[in-house]
Amino acid sequence: MSRSPMAAPRSFLWTRRVFLTLLTGFVLLPVYVMVSSSLKPLEDVSSRFHWLPSNLTVRPYIDIWSTVPLAKYFLNSLIVAGAATVCSVVIAVFAAYAVSRYEFRGKRVFSVTVLSTQMFPGILFLLPLFLIYVNIGNTTGIALFGSRGGLILTYLTFSLPFSIWMLIGYFDSVPRDLDEAALVDGCGPLRALFRVVVPAAIPGIVAVAVYAFMTAWGEVLFASVMTNDATRTLAVGLQGYSTQNDVYWNQIMAASLVVSVPVVAGFLLLQRYLVAGLTAGAVK
Repeated sequence: MSRSPMAAPRSFLWTRRVFLTLLTGFVLLPVYVMVSSSLKPLEDVSSRFHWLPSNLTVRPYIDIWSTVPLAKYFLNSLIVAGAATVCSVVIAVFAAYAVSRYEFRGKRVFSVTVLSTQMFPGILFLLPLFLIYVNIGNTTGIALFGSRGGLILTYLTFSLPFSIWMLIGYFDSVPRDLDEAALVDGCGPLRALFRVVVPAAIPGIVAVAVYAFMTAWGEVLFASVMTNDATRTLAVGLQGYSTQNDVYWNQIMAASLVVSVPVVAGFLLLQRYLVAGLTAGAVK
């Protein structure tokens, strides 16, 4: 059979297969090491590495809950990441809709300011936020430092500007005729937003929610400074498997896999909306 003039040459196809195979192996190799190490006794993990475990055990998955209070850390991370995600989405929807649909004084300055906050590294805000939280606690008695609420506000400083900027572009891609038709039918601005625009913007909202959740779930720097023993999150709590006497490598691997389940499961369930949201507005 003759090949189509637009078909890719065989050399390209084989090169692509080899490249994708190597890339897949490069990505899955660390995952395999984590899984195999989590199923080994500590003595086997600390000794010479073997690709095939000789003594399989699920004991590390049982011990991770007693070595450190992993369940408490898990609950703290779930509350902080969930609250930060909800706040980011709600505030970003209103702010992005206002910027996308209305003209007001300072609109351009607001948009540029929101985008410019992404230019600064997060560590620059560590000391200012620390001083602000401590002073607020000393002045008003509101304990932001060492609390879940303070950590949620901290994560909003990262996720909210990006969420607003991303939803502005997505709302711009939603036809204004939908808003006008809803207003003609008797809907107010808020009702038009929730009944017409938000359903059309679900992919973009889901992409923003996934970004905000992943940012809060795996953040280490601010969580290590802004939390205490009662409010510590998973990203910081995993350090508890490393003591002065020993490092429980098999339990670290097991705990890392366990805490990755919510993020991986959520990403797989929302992958279709995430891809659509990230590519929204690319072609008009």
